[in-house]
Order: sequence, then structure tokens, then C-alpha cells
Amino acid sequence: MGIPVINLEELKGEKSSQTMSILHDACAKWGFFWIENHGVDEELMERIKSLVKLHYEENMKENFYNSDQAKRIVADKVVPEFDWETTISIWRQPDKSFEGIHKLKPETCKAMQDYVEQVINLAEKLAECMSENLGLDKTYLKKTFSEPTISTKVAIYPQCPKPEHAIGLRAHTDAGGIILLLQDDLVPGLEFLRDGKWVPITPSGDHRLFVNLGDQIEVVSNGVYKSILHRVLPSDSGSRLSIATFYNPGAKAVIFPAEKLLYPARYQFQDYLGLYASTKFFDKPSRFETMKEKAV
Repeated sequence: MGIPVINLEELKGEKSSQTMSILHDACAKWGFFWIENHGVDEELMERIKSLVKLHYEENMKENFYNSDQAKRIVADKVVPEFDWETTISIWRQPDKSFEGIHKLKPETCKAMQDYVEQVINLAEKLAECMSENLGLDKTYLKKTFSEPTISTKVAIYPQCPKPEHAIGLRAHTDAGGIILLLQDDLVPGLEFLRDGKWVPITPSGDHRLFVNLGDQIEVVSNGVYKSILHRVLPSDSGSRLSIATFYNPGAKAVIFPAEKLLYPARYQFQDYLGLYASTKFFDKPSRFETMKEKAV
């Protein structure tokens, strides 16, 4: 089975229930998926990629290859705990900033701000759908995240002459909430772990966005939804672009499993049997809810 693809346009029509079901399965069984017809301006997406690649060529490429770590890898040496990447960090909320960015042109800043605004709206729509699929109020995740932290990591994984000696980005799960990725059209490298095997997220080239879930979604869903280990491999065929926007909880947000999703705890089995005798052929979740009230 291929990586799930969610057509967000179908959330509005007669296929709404089916699309919500596909989304739920993608979150629960995969932890990552593609979305299409997402409403983010496609021309803006292409412009962002062009502007970022130009900035890399003009301002980042030379410095990266001149770094001591890069030189050691080129010289056939393994550099532990070094990621073969060069990055830009853009903060949208709570404060707007372009951290550590040298010579970033105003047109690039403006285009990036416009793009992130559209992606925030998309993240909030996904949060609503996920909340509903979990049986929660559709604003549950948004409220739990309080004033969310919004940031974008722009990463270039430069062409690597010795990919066997390097790792683009070491395997990890993402700490936060919902991550929306605009990635390179040509150069592969991103991989997610599924059933003990690394699954390549191959470039799509059709304006899809890639979504994965962070650790806090797994916690709030009480493990129903998953955050998945992933990594980036370097390539000797070209440089890979990655623009990942993070819709994360606010720094002071208090995170805990949604009470509705918790199993009942600390009850005597005889009490459960008593309830079961009269509700055997009825809804199990309702039975569990009743036992929560009887917890000792």
C-alpha cells in the first residue's frame, strides 16, 4: 500500500465522511501522509522554492563546503553527530523573526511570510479534522495548543560527494504538533520508518504537501495517532530543498491525553462485570465512560 493521499477538496462534498476516514487511518496507522487540493497558492510555492535556492547559491553554499566538518567528510572521514545540512529558521509566532539570516532579500521575506500565513490556516483545518476524528470537539487541539508556536525550518541538504560517510539529518521524531513540508521536486532523501523498514518519501512534483505528526499529537491522542521516526539521506546527484512549517503548542501549553480518550482506571472487576451484564450488546465506549465514573 502506498503512502496515503488526502484530497482536502473532498472534505466539502459527498465524499466528506470517506475522506475523514482516510485521514484518520493515515494519522493512526502511518503518522504521515500527502495532502492535495490544499488551497495553498501553487505559484507562491514555486516562487518560494526558487527564491530559497537562489539565496542558498549566493549566500550559503560556499560557507557550507568550506566548513571543517564538510571538508572532513569530503576527505573520506566520518564525522559523528554532524548533519549534512544548512538551514534558515523563521519564526512566525509568538514573535516574527528571521533568525541568523544573512543577506535575505526583502522579496524572499515577504514571499515566505505569505506562504506561512496560508500554511497556518491549513494546519488549523487539519487540527479541526483530527480533533473530530478523535471524537473530540473540533477546536480541541487548537485550544490545547493555546497560542501555538509557529516556525519554519528552511533546509538545504547540499550535494554530497561522499554520501556513504554522511547523514543529511539523523533519525528523530518531531517534538511538536503538525508539520507541513514543501519539499524538493527532484532530489530524494527523506525517509520514514514503517514496520521496521525505511520508506522513501519520493519527490512528487505536483504541488502536494507532505504532513507528519509530532510527539504532542501522540500524547494528546493517548497514542491513537503516532509520531514516526524519520531521517534524511544525502545525495551525490544534487542538493535537496526542504521547507518545513511547524504548528506546535505554545511554550506554556499544558499537554496531557484527552480525558475522553483514556481508558477507565482503578476499578474492581466485579463492578465491570455487573455493568457488562446489562450492556453486553451495547456500545463499549459508553461502558468505559461509565466505569470512569466508578474509578476507585
